[in-house]
Amino acid sequence: MEMSNQELAKYIDHTLLVANATADDIRKVCAEAKQFNTASVCVNSYWIPLVAAELKDSDVNPISVVGFPFGAGNTEGTVAEAEQAIKDGAEEIDMVINVGALRDKQDDVVKADIQAITDKVHEYNKLLKVIIETVYLTDEEKVRACQLSVEAGADFVKTSTGFAGGGATLADVKLMRETVGDKTGVKASGGIHTREEALQMIEAGATRLGMSATVNVLTED
Repeated sequence: MEMSNQELAKYIDHTLLVANATADDIRKVCAEAKQFNTASVCVNSYWIPLVAAELKDSDVNPISVVGFPFGAGNTEGTVAEAEQAIKDGAEEIDMVINVGALRDKQDDVVKADIQAITDKVHEYNKLLKVIIETVYLTDEEKVRACQLSVEAGADFVKTSTGFAGGGATLADVKLMRETVGDKTGVKASGGIHTREEALQMIEAGATRLGMSATVNVLTED
């Protein structure tokens, strides 16, 4: 697959989600995103006001994660976090699925959780991605997680937080794409460090890439 750096950049959510990030770190990531014109900058919700201010004169969108990284908070709290992030300037929300409930086969609980957040995000005409945290799931559970996300109206399914000891794999991206079909986005996130890996994920079906190695990937010789 051939793709220019400019084309590849628009697949990338340039990401900084570590707990010890400082305001200067966040500003640096925003500057990099503007330099390369990535799709977005993805941060924890606390940082959205700063990111929205830094990106306001650009085509780069602020994205907030919510319920991150465990997905084990109560639904009402996650809905409130998503709404506040949108009010602070987030254009997209990346939520974490309730992994324990999924593994317990409490599909109604999982779907209701996604549905509540989807409804709130769509109320503001923003996009929702659902992180299914593939490293914890069997293939059957990955399929169910994707199906429940689609049924609840999510705009994307996403592989990973990057905080669970594993990230995106080509096999998972292919499985997720096969499960959700053509109308739902697939975001590959976690462990993408090279241009070749990024292009392979796109070829496997990813329509967005979550990456912290953006600068290295877009400046490879």
